[in-house]
Amino acid sequence: MIKIGMIIGDRYEILEKIGTGGMSDVYKAKDHKLNRFVAVKVLKQEFSENENFVSKFRIEAQAAAGLMHPNIVNVYDVGEEGGIYYIVMELVEGITLKKYIEKKARLSAKEAISIAIQVSMGIESAHNNHIIHRDIKPQNIIISKEGKVKVTDFGIAKAATSNTITSNVMGSVHYTSPEQARGGYSDEKSDIYSLGVTMFEMLTGRVPFNGETTVAIAIKHIQEEMPSPREFVSEIPISVEQIVCKCCQKSPDRRYQSMGELVIDLKQSLMNPDEDFVKVVDPDEEASTRMITDRDMAQIKRQSDRRDSMDEAMRLRRNEDYYRHERYEDDEEDEDYENEIEDDEDDEDDIDDRYYEDDDYDDDDDDYDPKMERITTILAVVAALLVGGIVIFIIGRTLGVFPFEQTEPEAGTEQEEQTEQVEMIEVEGKTLDEAKRALIDIGLTPEIEYEVTDAYEEGTVIRASVKAGTMTDKNTNVILTVAEANELIKVADVHSKTQAEATSILEKQGFIVNVTEGYDDNVRSGNVISQSPEAGAGAPAGSSVTIRVSQGAESTKIRVPNTVGMTEMDGVATLTESGLTVGTITQVNNDDPALTDKICYQSYSEGSWVDSGTTIDLKVSIGPVARTFKFVDNITAPTEDGEYHDGMAVTVIVTTAEGAQLLNTQTSSFPLAVNYTGIPSETGTIQFIFTVTTNPSTTTDPNTGDTVIVDGTSTEKTVTRNVTFAAE
Repeated sequence: MIKIGMIIGDRYEILEKIGTGGMSDVYKAKDHKLNRFVAVKVLKQEFSENENFVSKFRIEAQAAAGLMHPNIVNVYDVGEEGGIYYIVMELVEGITLKKYIEKKARLSAKEAISIAIQVSMGIESAHNNHIIHRDIKPQNIIISKEGKVKVTDFGIAKAATSNTITSNVMGSVHYTSPEQARGGYSDEKSDIYSLGVTMFEMLTGRVPFNGETTVAIAIKHIQEEMPSPREFVSEIPISVEQIVCKCCQKSPDRRYQSMGELVIDLKQSLMNPDEDFVKVVDPDEEASTRMITDRDMAQIKRQSDRRDSMDEAMRLRRNEDYYRHERYEDDEEDEDYENEIEDDEDDEDDIDDRYYEDDDYDDDDDDYDPKMERITTILAVVAALLVGGIVIFIIGRTLGVFPFEQTEPEAGTEQEEQTEQVEMIEVEGKTLDEAKRALIDIGLTPEIEYEVTDAYEEGTVIRASVKAGTMTDKNTNVILTVAEANELIKVADVHSKTQAEATSILEKQGFIVNVTEGYDDNVRSGNVISQSPEAGAGAPAGSSVTIRVSQGAESTKIRVPNTVGMTEMDGVATLTESGLTVGTITQVNNDDPALTDKICYQSYSEGSWVDSGTTIDLKVSIGPVARTFKFVDNITAPTEDGEYHDGMAVTVIVTTAEGAQLLNTQTSSFPLAVNYTGIPSETGTIQFIFTVTTNPSTTTDPNTGDTVIVDGTSTEKTVTRNVTFAAE
């Protein structure tokens, strides 16, 4: 089980978990050998226990490690340790395309096309290396902080689809092609379909098909028509709509046939988004009735002549075999008959005198030959059979019983037969025996050469010298390149040898030597503690062997603890207890208010291995750098109150947010100029206090008729105004 802080492969230190998926968890790690940060993807336990899956995963991951492209997350290493299967990949700081779409709701057509072009170029590179992703979706596309688009998870996808994997693992039923949903064969055009669905989601912010279950969604991919993205976003350009629709055709033959074709249309759409230039090939239309050209007629004629010649040859061969069989039997009968005649003639010689002494004996009887009569009878029967066969053939041809027609040889026929062409078939991925039989069946001659590779199973055809679909002369030699497994070499035992000795021995065997360091109380510093693969194990030439070299007893080194966030007293105590020496302690400003009066820096980072007594310098935060503000302005009259009028005496009080009073004065003249600096607060208030007085009034007492004078009233009014000071 993976834990934070552990080291796997004797070089990758697990730092933190940065993601999780259906099949694996992803961790940020540090490669201590190359001193760089990497991403380590670790298979989950349920897949690690499946030997078939692990085997396929390792093969595909090793193949993906050979991919180097700026739009692909590069794979650095593949390994296993203690039942933990992992791959080490390039660490890309950024977010997935899925999160980017969720953040922006949907992308503009221009941005979606730009992303699709980069994704297509990365997938095209994989396809050129005979690697199909099979799980293209926004979750497997990363946009870096620099805006670079990268495709990830090559290798896992193919291994997963080779086993029975549920949809919660693949997590991609929304993006699966119809042929994948049926459980059938998938190829490069399946990746094109999935990319089309991804483009649909970029443009509209939603997937084309949704449902309550994965099965329901898969059925929609198989049966329902793909909706147009313009149904949801009308301003999508026509060419972009057509590109998405062509990518998402149900039939693979109607989609783009390669990522290269798709990139061409995407770039054209980027320059001319409103042009109608996308062409969808309809196989049904291509199979419709059309005029036969002279070239087509010549080809049909050659094929017809070839069939007629073959049928006639087979018929003649059958007749010849039959005649030979009859003749063999007749010859045996004739031989017996001749023996019998010879015996009879001997007997006749003995009795001639007794039976043929009559002078009336007819001389014509002496000419009778029974052997010739037998032969004549047989030849007559054979002739009758031949005549009957010819009559039946002529009648059958006249009535249309025989569909072929014997044609007279034309001038140049012999030359045409010599230059007859056949269409090359697809043999990549077939076993050698299958490919050889298939080529021989169509009249081509296979030649074999071998290539050492781990990307294909041993005995599998990697490629052919003639591309599939190419018309080539019959009897042409086709070179088949067949995968040959690396010959395993027994790894030498270098345990306890010096690093130089071990490296020399292993390199002479043809291995690449990786070196990591560790501590061991029983192994002398500079000598090998362990090796992977172990001594005696078989490994192919050119593979890596990792040796772990001792740095001596670990007790001589001390791991630096973390004191950041501690008080000065606690930090000093922690370092002292660890056997380290506290150096200078200085006070500094730090922007994090939470670290005020606490340690904010130590001269050796946490986890570093240092010698006992090493001096560690500390810095203690005195808080963020103090900021001051100024108030230079003209204060206007408190006209917010309708009872205020010019000339009234007003008391003006300016106070900071901390309660400090900057101004307290009375004036009847506005605006009032102020100029204050060094204010510790960013905000404050201005108070206006003034008195509103009403004039005396006179009234008449209704009872006495006397005039009564009523005194005026005075009311104190307050107006408060918030103010923000300017930074100095």
